[in-house]
Amino acid sequence: MTSLAPFDLPASDLALEPRAPLWSRLAASIHKPAVRTFLWVAVAIAESLALRPVLFDREAPIQGIEVVFTLVGGSFAACGLIAWRRRPDSRSGMLMTATGFLFFIAPLLGQLSGELANTVRVLFVDYWVFPFVALILTLLTRGRLQSRLDRLLVASYLIPLGIGQVAWMMFDPEEGYLLLAFPDEDVAHVIDRGQRGTLAFICIATVVVVVARWWTATRPRRRALLPSIAGAFGLLCFATLLINDLVSGTRSQALLWTAACSLVLVPVAFLAGLLRSRLARGGLADLFRGLGTTSAADLEGALRRVLGDPSVELARDGAPVADPGRSVAPVERNGRQVAALVYDASLDDDPELIEAASAATAVALENQHLLTEAESRMEELKASRERIVAAGDAERRRLERNLHDGAQQRLVAIALQLRLLQNRLGDDPGATELVTTASAELAESLAELRELARGMHPAVLEHGLAAALKALASRSTVPTTVSCDTRERLPDGVELTAYFVASEALANVAKYSHASHATVRLWRSAGHASIEIADDGVGGADATRGSGLRGLADRVEALDGTLKVVSPAGGGTTVTAELPCG
Repeated sequence: MTSLAPFDLPASDLALEPRAPLWSRLAASIHKPAVRTFLWVAVAIAESLALRPVLFDREAPIQGIEVVFTLVGGSFAACGLIAWRRRPDSRSGMLMTATGFLFFIAPLLGQLSGELANTVRVLFVDYWVFPFVALILTLLTRGRLQSRLDRLLVASYLIPLGIGQVAWMMFDPEEGYLLLAFPDEDVAHVIDRGQRGTLAFICIATVVVVVARWWTATRPRRRALLPSIAGAFGLLCFATLLINDLVSGTRSQALLWTAACSLVLVPVAFLAGLLRSRLARGGLADLFRGLGTTSAADLEGALRRVLGDPSVELARDGAPVADPGRSVAPVERNGRQVAALVYDASLDDDPELIEAASAATAVALENQHLLTEAESRMEELKASRERIVAAGDAERRRLERNLHDGAQQRLVAIALQLRLLQNRLGDDPGATELVTTASAELAESLAELRELARGMHPAVLEHGLAAALKALASRSTVPTTVSCDTRERLPDGVELTAYFVASEALANVAKYSHASHATVRLWRSAGHASIEIADDGVGGADATRGSGLRGLADRVEALDGTLKVVSPAGGGTTVTAELPCG
């Protein structure tokens, strides 16, 4: 008799596959609370009854290997129910559950007496192999035997475990029970050796297929195939056990224990996959937290790290077509598809992770769209402010020219005429006094007009900013030192803004600071021109209150510059403007 376990464990015959509608109804039944409760209760009862001799029959000797197989059955059934609940559209959970329940048949029937119970127990020994092999061959196809090779491998196990087992029972005098027809120990021994050799060969063939698929798989598929590799290792252990039986003629307990314990690697690998999925969802939380700063270029790399798939692609144009082994998940925003994720199809076993990744991608793309839109509007606003400042400066220059070439020239001409008139009046004191008074008033008006024109657009800037700053310092009522460290002329807009900053700051020094000295420094470095006006006055200036400094700040910011005012009480005031100058 061929036996991979110390007792006979039956399994369902997977060579005949039920019709799709039946599979669909069976898969959907796991969503019903009553069905789930029934299955979990059935697992608990079956496990308890299988372990009853160990738990309650203290006189019977404890067979450790039988306990291990029973616990393995419970782990398969429990993990299978979890997988079935998570992915009812996949048959992997059902196959794992079936494997677990079939492990229980032998220990349960072994507690019964009678020819029928013993016949069924011996007949269905190791039938758990059928769903077990189907499981490890179809993890990437959701439990479906799609290829001819997979169906052939599963069906080939019927030769030693089905046909061979029936033939052996017909000749074995001790284990034939109801099927015993031709008692002959020699024939039974030959059949048994044929069973073991055939089963070992098929197990090795299955291992070769699983390892070959793992070797050629992508990294995400290799992770998905970990339970298959664990199962292949178990089959390899059993093949080694069977070969040892044939060579030595005795069963090695060490190999039997190794093979039995190796089976638990499949549920362990499955649980490891669940843990990895949970950790990946934790990585999505980090991705969500960083969405505000994640650019579209970095998003694809972040998704690859979270999903553990270096082949993930974010397609934004058109509808991508999935290649074999690839899947496509739409990325939707407000009911409209904005992109698509192309990823390894093995990730379909965790739809919640894919849905969360799609949602995170949608949010990131929306944030990127809003950020781009905001940056575009900021650029438009900046350009608009620059145009307004440039238009204002041009208008100031036009007015200054008009005053200089128009009203100012006429007033100068009138002043010359009054001076000629004064020379002709001669000895008339009254007329001479009137002309002298008119000339003084005219000179004062001309000075005020020149100051007004200078405030609109200082003509001295035509000789450079350094000369203009020195002219400002010379007119200041507070002694002022000017230092300029610029070898080349600055752009016109930068020079004009720097001049107005210095003019306003020196005017405030004269009015409010009670300073004894002031300094003006101009320098250029790293593509920026900076001007600093400092005094040793009383300090306490507030840039937010006065309209002058506030207007200067707006003008500086319009050129993408910064204006900073430092004015501690009793520590003087320092006004610094930094302007980009290319």
